[in-house]
Amino acid sequence: MKRTLTASTSHDEWFVAQCLGVDIASQGATPDEAIANLREAVELHFEPPTPTIIPDLHTIEVKIDAA
Repeated sequence: MKRTLTASTSHDEWFVAQCLGVDIASQGATPDEAIANLREAVELHFEPPTPTIIPDLHTIEVKIDAA
């Protein structure tokens, strides 16, 4: 599935690209590099997690002394 998002770019020492629809930003030496890095970051953000090892879940009980 493809989705169109809006990105802004600014320049200080590096070019910074920020996705306005999702709180993700990236940078690059040029505006095109910053946008390409942002595109990769957003794609990775929406990639479903695939754990290599299924974690063991545990329930713990702790004592908390309220002051």
